Amino acid sequence: MRNSTAERELRSIDGYAAAATGVLLIAGAVLTFVLAPGAGGGWGVGFRALLPIAGVFILVGLYMLQPNEAAILTLFGKYAGTDRTEGLRWANPFYVKRKMSLRARNLNAPTLKVNDKRGNPVEISAVVVWRVDDTARAVFDVDDYENYVKVQAESALRHLATQFAYDEGEDLAPGESTLRSGEVAIAALKTELQQRFDDAGVVVEDAKLSHLAYAPEIAQVMLRRQQAEAIISARSKIVHGAVSMVEQALKGLSEREIVVLDDERKAAMVSNLLVVLCSDKDTQPIVNTGTLYS
Repeated sequence: MRNSTAERELRSIDGYAAAATGVLLIAGAVLTFVLAPGAGGGWGVGFRALLPIAGVFILVGLYMLQPNEAAILTLFGKYAGTDRTEGLRWANPFYVKRKMSLRARNLNAPTLKVNDKRGNPVEISAVVVWRVDDTARAVFDVDDYENYVKVQAESALRHLATQFAYDEGEDLAPGESTLRSGEVAIAALKTELQQRFDDAGVVVEDAKLSHLAYAPEIAQVMLRRQQAEAIISARSKIVHGAVSMVEQALKGLSEREIVVLDDERKAAMVSNLLVVLCSDKDTQPIVNTGTLYS
């Protein structure tokens, strides 16, 4: 089983004080050589020669961190800790310091061609906002955390497309979510991305689908299917409304006793009203100057 590396804090020293100390050591050594070159004999000269070396040694340990930036420090290959304190800092000069940005980053995943839950080829892409949370995992548990995030995001996007249908249909259960319905699919994408990014110490801030469409080879067929479904839905509403209007008309005539119609005339009236109400084209009125039975 692979051992996971956890980030631990390293407390650095104020860099300004360390810088001042290093400069004073170098300046003091120069001044003593200038003002009293032979003072103290051989031991004095040797001690004064160590002062600039100590000053340079201290200055080598200086480094600077910007806001939302961290330094990962290692000592002879061993992880020593992570410093997140911004400003001029000082740590053991033997530490190897690797700086890392903790700012939020955008990943615009490439458009992928995959099959949805129905097996229809679709094109899908997403924009992922992420940032490094655990610097030790990002550096030591994966080889290249930026490439790791990119590859795992594409893999999660492919898996998401297979879990949901592109849009609603009769073959889906009532209330079942689709890629086009949005929120449930987005929540599933965020959850899977976070599970995949945990090994690299990365946190998902946000994720949204940026492109979703049928593949070109079936786009026209699916467009006609959607148009047919829209026409059927519209026709169903029109017929339902027309039947309600005819029912109200017959009920009103009967209650007010405006005219008494037998079953045959009622059927003819219903037929005529439905034709008028459900027709795509304007109907031409015909004036009957005779009786109902002529």
